[in-house]
Amino acid sequence: MIQRRTLLQSGAAVAFGAPALVGLAQQSVTLKFHTFMAPQSNVWLNMHKAWMDKVTKDSDGRIKFEAYPAMQLGGTPVQLFDQARDGVVDIVWTLPGNTPGRFPRIEVFELPFMMNNAEATSKAFWEYTQTAAKDEFKDVQVLALQVHGPGMFHMRNKQVKTAADLVGSKVRGPTRQITKMLSYLGASPVGMPLPQIPDALSKGVIDGCVIPWEVVPSVKVHELTKFHSEFDPAGGALYTTTFVMAMNKAKYASLPPDLKAIIDKNSGLETSAWLGKVQQTGDIAGRESAVKQGNSIYTIPAAEAQEFKRKARLVEVEWMQDMDKRGFNGKQLLETAKGLIEKHGKVAAAAPAAPAKTAAPAKKG
Repeated sequence: MIQRRTLLQSGAAVAFGAPALVGLAQQSVTLKFHTFMAPQSNVWLNMHKAWMDKVTKDSDGRIKFEAYPAMQLGGTPVQLFDQARDGVVDIVWTLPGNTPGRFPRIEVFELPFMMNNAEATSKAFWEYTQTAAKDEFKDVQVLALQVHGPGMFHMRNKQVKTAADLVGSKVRGPTRQITKMLSYLGASPVGMPLPQIPDALSKGVIDGCVIPWEVVPSVKVHELTKFHSEFDPAGGALYTTTFVMAMNKAKYASLPPDLKAIIDKNSGLETSAWLGKVQQTGDIAGRESAVKQGNSIYTIPAAEAQEFKRKARLVEVEWMQDMDKRGFNGKQLLETAKGLIEKHGKVAAAAPAAPAKTAAPAKKG
């Protein structure tokens, strides 16, 4: 009788899920990933999808994704960061510059002629945010921070060879620092999100735009413009834009420890660097699309770039003054960012060439 009662009690424990046994069940999660990038773009195919595939693989399929490019879940690109903050979606990839002045300290990376190498600058961006601007993205769980390759001019009817060639032209800029730069260079800046460029070019709302080569095919800029002006690397890159891949804080906190570790493994310094590298690698195919179209491509020599730099220097001065007014040391922040870019650039230059990777790295920064 005693033995029978013991067996019954054991069976009840199993039936009602004894704590020791419940812990054996492995949790799974499906995360919604939302962005404005087109589904055929390099960024979506070779960065976002590759990252999601790696996370799924690393978690043995326990982390899955519902992937939504091109704002398929609704809203506008400007709203993406808040969608992650508010839990409307779980993860976003977006431009902090879509909301001008909201993330002021990281705008240092969007100042004119700050970078050439997206991989090194993305590392610098991550390290800078972890040290000099730690609370800039306090409302979300930051997974990665990156920049794209050198930005340049793409014009409908005019080849830009000197700063004077921009006078009177309506040129789209992605962020407030870049639209300021365009203004000082003599253009009439027009701020707008990337997806609006094709319509604006085709209707003549803008005469041209500044974007990196990598983005050109996804927004058909090679078909809608005839003239492209890039800068000789010896003279520096005209500009770059910052990006953040961010996760809802509550969703991240709700993950079991082992799945949280998988997300951590695919976040940070090295993931930021990988994203920057893959995006800049896409410049090759983007440039080729303009070549095949028979468009005119002009390389602005280093000597001529000095005039662009001289006029654009006012953007840097104004940014430092703005930081000082906000209670930050603008000069110190600028020197910190430049020092980190130089540090990671030297490391990248000294590193031996490695085989191309097709999946995101697994090192936490």
